[in-house]
Parts: sequence; C-alpha cells; structure tokens
Amino acid sequence: MARQKIAEAVKSGKVLISDGAWGTFLQKKGMKPGEAPELWCVEKPDDVYEIAKSYIDAGADMVEADSFGGTRFKLAHYGLKDRVAEINEAAAAISRKAAGENNWVIASIGPTGEILVMEEVTEEEMYDAFKVQAIALEKGGSDAACIETMSDIGEAVLAIKAVKENTKMEAICTFSFERNVRGEYRTMMGVSPVQAMNAAIEAGADVVGTNCGNGLERMIEIVKEMRAENKDIPILVHANAGLPHNVDGKDIFPDTPEDMAALAPKIVAAGANIIGGCCGTTPAHITAMKKAVS
Repeated sequence: MARQKIAEAVKSGKVLISDGAWGTFLQKKGMKPGEAPELWCVEKPDDVYEIAKSYIDAGADMVEADSFGGTRFKLAHYGLKDRVAEINEAAAAISRKAAGENNWVIASIGPTGEILVMEEVTEEEMYDAFKVQAIALEKGGSDAACIETMSDIGEAVLAIKAVKENTKMEAICTFSFERNVRGEYRTMMGVSPVQAMNAAIEAGADVVGTNCGNGLERMIEIVKEMRAENKDIPILVHANAGLPHNVDGKDIFPDTPEDMAALAPKIVAAGANIIGGCCGTTPAHITAMKKAVS
C-alpha cells in the first residue's frame, strides 16, 4: 500500500516527528575534515544506515538522507561531479531501507554554494543541478525532497521547481534565519520568514518551514510569523539544540533532550506540524520531543 502524502497526514491533524543531526554523527564515526559526507553512502553505507536507523528507532516518522551537498556544484569540490546520480541514489536507498514501509524518507537537498545575483551560475545551470539530484533521490526511494538551509529565494524556487517538475516527490522547503539587532528574523540574503514562505508556496512547495541557526525557543517566533500569514500550509521545524557556545575550538550545543521536550508543545501550539532537530540534536532529543507532543 502506498504511503500517505506527508502534507495529507499533517492536514488530517497529526503532529509528525522528523530526525536530528547528521553531520556530528558522521564525525563521531570518523569522518575527517575535507571528506565528502555524501561519499560515505557509497564507501561506508553501513555507517550511514546506522544513523538513519537510529532516528527511526528513536521514534521519528521520517528520516533525511546523507545527500545535503549532493549537487554537482558541491561534489565538484571533491572531484565527484560525475557521480551525482550514483551518490544520491545510494543516499536515498540507505534511508529507505532504514525507514521501512511505514515511515517517510525526506532526502536532503542543500544550497549549491553558488550565488545567482553574482552571476556565478545561470538559473538554467542551477535548475539542472537540482533536477539531476532530485531524479536520483526519487529513484533511490525518497518520498520527499527536503530543500533546506536556504537563504536565497531564487535558489530555493529553482530547487522546488526542479523537484515538482521532474519527480512525484513532495517538496519541503526550509530557510535558515538569524535575528538582527532590531529583533527581526532574516536570512543571510535579507529574506523574512513570510517572504520565504510565500515564495516557496508559489513555486509549489507542499511543506515550508525553518531549520538550523536557532534553537526551538527562537523557532517559536519564526513559526508564529509564518502561521499568522498562512493558516493552512504545513510547517516543518528542524531546530538546533540551542545556540552554540565555542569551547576549546568546538561548538557545543547546550539544549538537553529535556530542554527541547519542554519547548516542543509550545512550537506545536505556535503552528508547527512537523518537528525535528538540526545541529547538536541526537536520537535522545527526538525521543524526548515525541513523548512531549504525543
């Protein structure tokens, strides 16, 4: 039996739980600086599978894939631009195996690192890069593309369209915001939460939201802005485990599973439909948040 669409599940009243951080997990498993995380999907698939499965075992309803930097622009830095399809298909297949038949795979699509306004790349080139990645992720078994950590509307729109026009996957699109001196939330490109949400919806996004850059406490404010503008669109939040502190050259994320569990009902009340973690979060954080909103 085919899985229900994520947006449909949300609109039926369910609060869904997503997964947590991936990068820190890979580092703990031995990934060195300068390595391509995505190449582990081909060379160390068992390690990647363990990460995805740990989140499913923790109670997540959906899991991402180790495909964040999977466009040819990012992979070119590692001499891998000709292996985009192979790597992304493998990434999605690993998470599909971990998710089983009853949970969703929301494979990650991150920024290309190229800047449209600086004319470092054309819209056609960027669209094609997202298209190749999206097709491979769907072939590997992904249900949705989680287009995340976006700051530029133009790039986000191209990614959404590449997914919607070339696959049957749902498109999730999340932006990263920082609070400025006036207390307003903006991306690095100056985009507000409402501007980001409206542009993503117009491009065809099925789910919108925010990830990284903030802990759950600040995410509540961002979600309230979005929900005040649109009462119906499903909203996903992947929050960091608080704001990081640098200790001896390492970023330490202070929020414990109990801290995030205490805030989880508040962000649901603010209008979030899907909650999970980003930097610093672990399966323990996911389990705690799930219990808090169950």
